[in-house]
Amino acid sequence: MSALSIVLIAIIALLAGMEGILDEFQFHQPLVACTLIGLVSGHLQEGVMLGGSLQMIALGWANVGAAVAPDAALASVASAIIMVLALDGGTADSQTAITTSIALAVPLSVAGLFLTMICRTLAIPIVHAMDAAAEKGDFKGIEMWQILAILMQGARIAIPAVALCFVSPEIVTNALNMMPAWLSGGMAVGGGMVAAVGYAMVINMMATKEVWPFFALGFVFAAIKQLTLIALGVIGVSLALLYLGLKDLAKNSGGSAGTGDPLGDILNDYE
Repeated sequence: MSALSIVLIAIIALLAGMEGILDEFQFHQPLVACTLIGLVSGHLQEGVMLGGSLQMIALGWANVGAAVAPDAALASVASAIIMVLALDGGTADSQTAITTSIALAVPLSVAGLFLTMICRTLAIPIVHAMDAAAEKGDFKGIEMWQILAILMQGARIAIPAVALCFVSPEIVTNALNMMPAWLSGGMAVGGGMVAAVGYAMVINMMATKEVWPFFALGFVFAAIKQLTLIALGVIGVSLALLYLGLKDLAKNSGGSAGTGDPLGDILNDYE
């Protein structure tokens, strides 16, 4: 891996780590991080494929109250680098490299969760330092500590990412080739199951009587082989726009139940 690629990967990893806290530009999302790493390393197509697969897993990862979700930033960056090393080694095909990287993403996300807990613990004295600066009216001091805390979150991803970049590609490919068929096959099945669990978690959070009809329609349309992903996306956007238009119409006219939710009003009237 060239020096320029390592520098660019370090910048992407730094941004991904900071975005794991800021959550503004979504650099920590697998689809974004893996695609960017694939771009700077010369494996754009594989990066997009890996990012898309990992994004299906990360759909159900969300911080709820005091429960912190697995770290998508480290999982995305580290698995993408492992994939690139396997491909650069020349002995692993793209499908094997992607499948193995997907299977490694879950334990990497747990490791990232441990690292972010350490960073949050180290941020406690930083908060006290910011309080002290606020009492003195030192706004520059507050900004300095804020930037330092965010950079610390970025460094927790950038440092492991740079360290991985110096691993020999031959070591990664040899390790992949030494894996027995039952282990690689099991990891592929496990990766698919984790993606299904991610979908299930999202559905569980969104499961309402107003949403289930759209969920059923999605399965029906997906079964039509002539429809491409673009066509399915257009259908989904159209249904959303129709729903929003009916919602505004029901809200302006008062509706039968006055909730502003046309589908909910219909179901409530039926009940």
